[in-house]
Amino acid sequence: MNDAHYNRMARVLHWLIALLLLAQLAFGWWLGDIARDTPARGYYVNLHKSVGLLLGLLILARIAWRLRHGAPALPDFVPHWQQKLAAASHYLLYLLMLIVPVTGYLASNFSKHGVKFFNVLVLPPLGSDDKQLYALFNQTHKASAPLLLILVVLHVAAALMHGLRRDGIFSRIWQRSS
Repeated sequence: MNDAHYNRMARVLHWLIALLLLAQLAFGWWLGDIARDTPARGYYVNLHKSVGLLLGLLILARIAWRLRHGAPALPDFVPHWQQKLAAASHYLLYLLMLIVPVTGYLASNFSKHGVKFFNVLVLPPLGSDDKQLYALFNQTHKASAPLLLILVVLHVAAALMHGLRRDGIFSRIWQRSS
């Protein structure tokens, strides 16, 4: 990518995923407060699963776009170690953004509840009710979500730091090039 800014599609995907991801993380946390074996829990868990599926597809689209179009290079004034740290943190963000929805979806596929897409369409399961596979995927889902949240907080903190410095890094994803 030659421009110092991200293109329009990259910006739209970034901000759409950012908003949905933060909402989904909060929604997932809130689900813990709903009593098990109640109709309300089933309804809201299926909404969480449905948004998670859509979010997972958007993340795949974002990764495909990024692989095809790349990212603008960081300016020369950014120290090499910070460039490496930024690259590593982005890699981990993408990895966790995949792990969280995939493990949630897989856990659902190995439970008796499955996925009822937006509480309307029952998606066919990938397997039968398997408590061990469900536990593996569900625990991975529950363990990776807080790690994703930590990385998101660090990402936002770094973005705010660059925004306050007005060094041009934050504006690469915030606005189009002039």
